[in-house]
Amino acid sequence: MKINTLFLFLALLAEILGTIGGFGSSVFFVPLGNFYFDFYSVLGLTAIFHLSSNLSKIFLFKKGLNKSLILYLGIPSVLFVVFGGILSNFLKTFLLELLLGIFLIGLSLLFLIKRELIISPTKKNSILGGAISGFSAGLLGTGGAIRGLTMAAFNMEKSVFIATSAFIDFMIDFTRTLVYYNNGYIHNHDLKYVPFLLLIGILGTYIGKKILVYIPQSKFKRLSLILVLLIGMITCARLLT
Repeated sequence: MKINTLFLFLALLAEILGTIGGFGSSVFFVPLGNFYFDFYSVLGLTAIFHLSSNLSKIFLFKKGLNKSLILYLGIPSVLFVVFGGILSNFLKTFLLELLLGIFLIGLSLLFLIKRELIISPTKKNSILGGAISGFSAGLLGTGGAIRGLTMAAFNMEKSVFIATSAFIDFMIDFTRTLVYYNNGYIHNHDLKYVPFLLLIGILGTYIGKKILVYIPQSKFKRLSLILVLLIGMITCARLLT
């Protein structure tokens, strides 16, 4: 059983960066995983990886949950992750990867240029943000940044923010794992990585939490966005050359 240790190291790095930056590890894990696996395999591995990661965040940052956001943002996320996951089965992997690259570039530039971007904390925006983030998670494997932008409007304490986001993300990942399994994205030959990814999800979250104490999230968030931009550009360049 041959294991790619570099891939596992990058998965750990993605989890640490995702925890500190507040975007979730998938924004790094999915494009990096595409260098080692086909896109559908990455979607399947991401869903399983995130289940462990989000359980760790819920446990480590357990200082209350915002129940109204779980209702208004979480439920639309779960519904639309099903739509996105089903649609992914009808699109070619080249198109999905290209959409992912464009999505990462556009998302990072939006946050870098509009640093003080604010969304009004309304029920309507919560539902819309949940629907878009869920659909993106199902189709492209990542949607945490959109959910984070929506949740930021409610000005929650950091630990409550992370725990609530992780709880919603867990709901999304549990649902899309079932959809991806039904689509045939979870392959037997990739399951050897699952135990390692489950441990990495816990370890990476723990390390990220420790680092977060010493590094202001606002500064690290900018660095994370620059990395997301570069990954998006590399993804597009790889596909178009």
